[in-house]
Amino acid sequence: MSSPPSNSDGGTPASSAFSLLHLEVQRWVWKKGWSELKEIQEVAIAPVLAGERDVILSASTASGKTEAAFLPICSRLVEPAGTPGVRAVYVGPLKALINDQFERLDALCEGLGITVHRWHGDVSQSAKTRLLKAPSGILLITPESLEALLLRQGPALAAVFSALSYVVVDELHAFIGTERGCQLQSLLHRLELVLRRSVPRIGLSATLGDMRLAADFLRPGGGESVVLASPGGEGGELLVQLRGYRTRAPRPDRIQASQSSEAAGKESDDTPEDVRDIGAHLFRTLRGSHNLVFANSRANVELYADLLRRLCEEARLPNEFFPHHGNLSKELREDAEAALKGKQRPVTLVCTTTLEMGIDVGDVQSVAQVGVPPSVASLRQRLGRSGRRSNSSVLRLYIQEHELTESSSLPDALRVRFMQSLAMVELLLQGWCEPPAAGAYHFSTLVQQVLSLIAQHGGVQAAEAWSALCVRGPFAQVSREAFVRFLRGLGEEEVLTQSSDGTLLLGRVGERLVNHYSFYAAFASAEEYRLVARERTLGTMPIEQPLVEGSYLIFGGRRWRILSVRQEEKVVELEAAPAGRVPMFEATGVGNVHDRVREEMRRLYAASDVPRYLDARAQELLAEGRATFERCGLMDRCIATIGRHVYVFPWKGDAVLHTLALQLRETQLKPEVQGPMLAVGGPQFDVEEALRSLVPKGPAQPHELVRQVANLVTQKHDVFVPSELLGLDFAARYLDPRGAWEAAQALSLRAPGGSIPNAP
Repeated sequence: MSSPPSNSDGGTPASSAFSLLHLEVQRWVWKKGWSELKEIQEVAIAPVLAGERDVILSASTASGKTEAAFLPICSRLVEPAGTPGVRAVYVGPLKALINDQFERLDALCEGLGITVHRWHGDVSQSAKTRLLKAPSGILLITPESLEALLLRQGPALAAVFSALSYVVVDELHAFIGTERGCQLQSLLHRLELVLRRSVPRIGLSATLGDMRLAADFLRPGGGESVVLASPGGEGGELLVQLRGYRTRAPRPDRIQASQSSEAAGKESDDTPEDVRDIGAHLFRTLRGSHNLVFANSRANVELYADLLRRLCEEARLPNEFFPHHGNLSKELREDAEAALKGKQRPVTLVCTTTLEMGIDVGDVQSVAQVGVPPSVASLRQRLGRSGRRSNSSVLRLYIQEHELTESSSLPDALRVRFMQSLAMVELLLQGWCEPPAAGAYHFSTLVQQVLSLIAQHGGVQAAEAWSALCVRGPFAQVSREAFVRFLRGLGEEEVLTQSSDGTLLLGRVGERLVNHYSFYAAFASAEEYRLVARERTLGTMPIEQPLVEGSYLIFGGRRWRILSVRQEEKVVELEAAPAGRVPMFEATGVGNVHDRVREEMRRLYAASDVPRYLDARAQELLAEGRATFERCGLMDRCIATIGRHVYVFPWKGDAVLHTLALQLRETQLKPEVQGPMLAVGGPQFDVEEALRSLVPKGPAQPHELVRQVANLVTQKHDVFVPSELLGLDFAARYLDPRGAWEAAQALSLRAPGGSIPNAP
């Protein structure tokens, strides 16, 4: 970089990109003592500074993406604007991330004469009022607060953003394919409609499996013109260890005894041996340094945080291990983050996804993952939290599998939890991660956006709403016919009403929705359903995926068959499933595991090499899984009778598996998805014939399959959407008819096989 004018002896290497920055911004970089710009910053300056096209900046965590966007943005903003108004908007998914970025940008802008504002639920009303009266500089905001601004300010919003030159979307991957992401797309489009011009968008992300899909998300209908900046070769050495552990399934009497002790207020020391072993290794390895431990669930976070705290007490050491999850108070979370960032003492946070985002917690020596990673993209995002200064990222995975007995299930014998984790690590090392989800209709969010549009303008014509939200907006998949049916359904539910001149207005229910404080969020937490067996309540659990009568779920360490779902009462009726140990595969939900992960799993089963990053017990689990794979003849066939079940192995992702399961249920078979396989009761010949019968029919019609789904109402405003439209959305999100048809073809070609009574 060429040095800015100064009287110091300091200098920086030449850089053509650096020379494009405003002199005051160059001076700030020089004062920071940077010897060079990072690669993502070098490639970002020219296209962002030009301000003519949308740009996606994709690079590893802590690679300097924020500065890559805002060094050139601030170079533009240093020059006075022709009109007053907010000149750049930063949209972040979390209030904590916005607070963190506020401090970062305020330090950058302090000497540039650029004001930085933040706007979310914790910001005082007086600060918001000051901004509205004298809009300026950079505004950091959440999608929900931007929704409230559009709705409450209406046409007056044009004056607030009259000078807007940039919109920056941080953690872009966290929005893609979600209701919240669709809301954000709509909000940015509506903002441009208010301004009557396009505003360049800058997307920031460390985890994007398909840059073109991400570009289509950032600029719906115009992704081909988005500049993609994703420099290769960034990041240092990656150190990985995958550790294996064996666990015994808890006996029902011990579960009951433990619950009784807790009810009596007694402390139970019934921690499973494998959990104690994992805790002991975490304690030995992480003590005295700064780390993150991702434990997948809030229950596991509390379990391991408590265990590690007790180990500190037993060693007569100050506690270094603290929990971090969404149920904790804001103060406890912020205290834990500050302790880790402050580096005044060793701190390790045991967390859920709360620290997967780019909140700055400083330099972290290593990342641990307890349990099967949710996805390769998530693993990559978590890994990016370490190795900021050492240029070396450290990842440790701890995977548990059941001890094998005569009654072990096939998933346990195949070690599918371990193999799925291994496949994800291998794909991570290959540089692959899941592409962004696409294709959903997002009718729930369309309800919110139609209501918000009406409230913003005091009423809107149906044709105008169709044009603004569907023709030119993010709901392009919704046809004119579907939109008409959608509006008619909202009218039937009194969400909308229509005046004599055709103007859409808020109905009785719509008024109540818009005036409630929760309206601005497009998402809602999963609703609790009561689980009942023989009129006895077993407990409650959040249901985050559609249920199918006749399918199974796991609760209280047992498998249950779903008899019925009473949607209005939020009740699921169950009956105990046939005896047998619950397989220890990870409950990943519907449509979460990608085809590529399952294909990599099969490759690993069939291979003979042993990755060097496996510990001794992990090597044993790998050998056991491969031995079962070979004993079952799965190298040469994909259908086999093992014990009481016929097992079908398409080696495809969850969307294909669940589509095949729905199709086979139509043939009166009762398939169950168990990790990477379908378990079907009945003769193998019947299963093979059923699969063959699917081939001549071609890809299934989604609307026929979804008739079996009992609870299509899964999103916040689905209750107001006609059921046939919810069926379309469900199929687009969770099913893959063409992929299932192709899998059926492949399975039919490899169907012949025999019985293996005692494979495990």
